[in-house]
Amino acid sequence: MVSLMWFKQDLRTDDNPALQAAMQHAECVPVYCLDPRWFVPDGRGLVRCGARRAQFLLESLVDLKRSLRLAGSDLLVLSGEPEQLLPALCAALGVAVIHTHEEHAPDEQALLARLGRSLPEQVELKAEAGNGLFDPTQLPFALDQLPGVFTRFRNKIEKQPPAHLPLGRPAAFAPLPAAALEHVQAIPSLQDLGLEVVAVEPRTALPAGGGETAGRAWMDDYLWGSRAVRHYKDTRNQLLGRYFSSKLSPWLAHGCLSPRRIVEELRAHEQGHGANDSTYWLWFELLWREFFRLSLRVHGVAFFRHGGLAGGAPPRGNDQRWIDWREGRTGQPFVDACLRELNASGFMSNRGRQIAASYLVHELQQDWRLGASWFEQQLVDYDVASNWGNWAYIAGVGHDPRGGRAFNVAMQAQRHDPEGTYVATWLK
Repeated sequence: MVSLMWFKQDLRTDDNPALQAAMQHAECVPVYCLDPRWFVPDGRGLVRCGARRAQFLLESLVDLKRSLRLAGSDLLVLSGEPEQLLPALCAALGVAVIHTHEEHAPDEQALLARLGRSLPEQVELKAEAGNGLFDPTQLPFALDQLPGVFTRFRNKIEKQPPAHLPLGRPAAFAPLPAAALEHVQAIPSLQDLGLEVVAVEPRTALPAGGGETAGRAWMDDYLWGSRAVRHYKDTRNQLLGRYFSSKLSPWLAHGCLSPRRIVEELRAHEQGHGANDSTYWLWFELLWREFFRLSLRVHGVAFFRHGGLAGGAPPRGNDQRWIDWREGRTGQPFVDACLRELNASGFMSNRGRQIAASYLVHELQQDWRLGASWFEQQLVDYDVASNWGNWAYIAGVGHDPRGGRAFNVAMQAQRHDPEGTYVATWLK
């Protein structure tokens, strides 16, 4: 029997339940679809995936392809809409079942549904759980009873380990069917995707390189080499430097690392070197990520509405002020430095994201969804649930019990950049 493994935000061989299932068949076709809709500008001139994130994605695909080839398989990287490409590929290769991971976001769920309707009757589509920390069926509450406030969620779940230990790599990799070899092609370039080539940004705090190999190397360095995790709580709101935060988010967003693997390594670190407030705080932030994932699954399209989960929020603007904000030309040096860093590198610190978002919403009185969309285009570590959940939180239409967070930019700059070093770095 021939199976197809459809990779999406799970670009790894380790702890990949869908890949494990697909490799149980006699032959398996690993495939990734570069959807051209990600790179077509919308009415505002924005794309869903900008050049920096696309570059990280392509690097991750190169790494995954290399890993699969070393294991006796390969990766087909195809350009086109999955609901059209995959049925044709299944028909051509005699595929009996497609394995992939389930989705939490409405657009991606709709894509899965369209694919299911377009497949030949004899082809089964299996969407596996396992791309998050917890299996929703094993939560200490029904999914529709998800607490509306993070603290209540954390209190219910933080003592509970992930539902399953990481799976590791498949023991054996099924070969690629001979008929699939004619579909193997080179991984496209940024130019092929209609995007400009991005230069290396020497000022960025992000470690270099997309892919599972680079992600594992950085995780090992952060937890075991530098042991920077041991001061994470104290440094996580800093703005410059390699080790002020975990920087694991790009590999998590693309699925090059699984959150369960990170937790497993974190627990091993605690056993070897002792737990402290900082190791707990990394676990705390992973719980925030999981909370937003589950919330997106529960609330669906409400995540993206102007009124968010609260509904009925007063309208906000959409004018030149938002253009100035995204270009880093507001005249507020600290905010402008944050946006210049984002636009030049595809990254911004957590503290910078909060301050920039607050300024757009509360000072400039602009629609929070404009900022969320800009982050979607620009961020290397864009994650749909975390991005939109955090923006709604700041705007007061999400899970914040206090009705939004307005930051005093001058006070934040004095606290986090007292010497003006960060501003000077990015406003050169």
